[in-house]
Amino acid sequence: MIRLDTRDDDFDAGFAHLLNQARETTTRVDGVVADIIAAIRRDGDAALLDLTARFDRWQPADAAALRVTEAEIDAAVTQCDPALIAAVDHAATRIEAFHRAQLPADIRLDDPAGLTLGMRWGAIDAVGIYVPGGKAAYPSSVLMNAIPARVAGVGRVAMCVPTPDGVLNPLVLAAARRAGVTEIWRIGGAQAIAALAWGTGSIAPVDRVAGPGNAYVAEAKRQVFGRVGIDSIAGPSEVVVIADWAQDPARVAMDLLAQAEHDESAQSILITDSATLAGAVERAVQDALATLPRAAIAGESWARNGAIILTRSLEEAAALTDRLAPEHLELLVEDPRALFARIRHAGAAFLGGFCPEALGDYIAGPNHVLPTGRTARFASGLSIFDFLKRTTWIEADQRGLQAIGPDAVLLAEAEGLGAHARSIAMRLDP
Repeated sequence: MIRLDTRDDDFDAGFAHLLNQARETTTRVDGVVADIIAAIRRDGDAALLDLTARFDRWQPADAAALRVTEAEIDAAVTQCDPALIAAVDHAATRIEAFHRAQLPADIRLDDPAGLTLGMRWGAIDAVGIYVPGGKAAYPSSVLMNAIPARVAGVGRVAMCVPTPDGVLNPLVLAAARRAGVTEIWRIGGAQAIAALAWGTGSIAPVDRVAGPGNAYVAEAKRQVFGRVGIDSIAGPSEVVVIADWAQDPARVAMDLLAQAEHDESAQSILITDSATLAGAVERAVQDALATLPRAAIAGESWARNGAIILTRSLEEAAALTDRLAPEHLELLVEDPRALFARIRHAGAAFLGGFCPEALGDYIAGPNHVLPTGRTARFASGLSIFDFLKRTTWIEADQRGLQAIGPDAVLLAEAEGLGAHARSIAMRLDP
């Protein structure tokens, strides 16, 4: 775990090391992924069956067996604790309400030259969402990816989820039904992304792919980009917690470990102007690790990537946070709104001592699919805008063309594009 103090002479070097720390996998998987994509493009369903048997350790009888049936979803829902079904519905209702509030309005502008200009929003036709199925099952990921797509108006939402040893998680299926997923496929890895992008005999191709996954999934998304749109290339998860002297060290420690338990490459950083709190949190982390079911993962993440940064002030903490541009930002301070106003770069912010980041992972409403690896400097979290596209339009009559056309002719001629110029000029003189 890294300890830094802005008062130290070597702080800049230490902070630069923290910024440039490579937490992504160093294993090259691009060649393997390219081969998988090529097999899917060449052999379609036959390749899917082979790869599923090889990587997920179960042998589908045929391609039809890859699709989860409505009867299977019905059975899965009955297996779930009713309290969990109610919790999924509660979360889905809140997520839907927040994303519905994002729906934009079309634009129509009648300009002084006599033209009418506009912009129309429209939904993508088909979206594929990928839901991880390795170290844990994530019904929350289903809700966060599928609900914005359906709110945006996407008609077809195809979900892929790996099923190691043929086992499906019932709550994931229940969440998919609540979120409005239209079809579910029990396939995972790079082959799922390839199938969504290129299609197979059974699976029709989609227009955009969203959802997190392992290094193979991320690389597959990178390689199919252009054939389809993608949400992002997600890296390891991260949180920055800014806390003042008045915070409970045990709560701060648990918020740091809540991020660390995702996987060994996750990163948790505490920034504080209180040396007393910094020491207390460091001790509290060790105490909490003795009680967590995923202590081995969280402990390795904290030891390898964790950091505590002591600053002169909270204002200095805000400046450092902008350089970190974290995926998640917790502001555990007396006046979180005032401090938040000083920070420009964060995927999502959680304000106040009663708003842990984990609340946003499940039920608050805003999306938990967020930019990682300092990309919050230029990227945003998943929203309905990832499933919408804009079409601009122009309507002009002869008077409008006469008003603006001559200058367009001059610009076209200056660029040496004669047909452009003539297509306008021949309409200027009726």
